[in-house]
Amino acid sequence: MADRVLFIAWGTPVRGREERGLEVFNEAVGLYGRMQQEGRIESFDVVLLDPNGSVNGFMTLRGTSGQLAAVRDDAEFRRVLVDAALIVEDLRMAGGFCDEGVAAEMGRYQEAVAGVPQQT
Repeated sequence: MADRVLFIAWGTPVRGREERGLEVFNEAVGLYGRMQQEGRIESFDVVLLDPNGSVNGFMTLRGTSGQLAAVRDDAEFRRVLVDAALIVEDLRMAGGFCDEGVAAEMGRYQEAVAGVPQQT
């Protein structure tokens, strides 16, 4: 079961590169769909945001730690990221926790908090 997430966000498209941006977007969605069908990830989501001057959208890939580590090293995944970096501003990628992984991380956090003197 997925306990990890890979978060990929982007900002404004580079002016004059919008058509290529659509191509890269579709390539990414197709790649993640194939990865899901092949069991290389458990699922993925695509979110497009209302105009806000910061993040235009993001995709999340869900899987195990091993699955997402393999995705990060996948040559086609890396190529799509390089292509995306050339056609959008502020491309960001971060790993994180989801589902049961949240409970485990919160447990670690709670243990750490217990070791910090609290002010009253």
